[in-house]
Amino acid sequence: MNSKLIAPCGMNCSICLGYLREKNKCPGCRVMWEDKSISRVRCIIKNCEILKKNKLKFCSNKCNKYPCKRLRDLDKRYRTKYNMSMIDNLENIHKKGVKKFIDMQEKKYFKRGKVFCVHNKKYYDIK
Repeated sequence: MNSKLIAPCGMNCSICLGYLREKNKCPGCRVMWEDKSISRVRCIIKNCEILKKNKLKFCSNKCNKYPCKRLRDLDKRYRTKYNMSMIDNLENIHKKGVKKFIDMQEKKYFKRGKVFCVHNKKYYDIK
């Protein structure tokens, strides 16, 4: 896994159903952010003007709106439905760095050549 698979909101795209599915596969938020021609989703967070203006890779306390309503709503939904927190992910990225965060994610979600999808709770072969 590389840092391009960690979305600005703190989502690890490599454990997302959109990224893991075969049909209508999402290339990940960073790829869509960098190349608008393949963007199928209009995410308020990845298109945030404050992130772009300040050249921030992730939502952070460098923004006076952090955590904004959209991020708080996303975090609440993921805490409730998927037992994970975008805000906790972002705090780990800021405190420990993205490389350490990726190591932690790999230990948590990658097992014996498979990756766990947080959305449907199934394992997928790593490709």
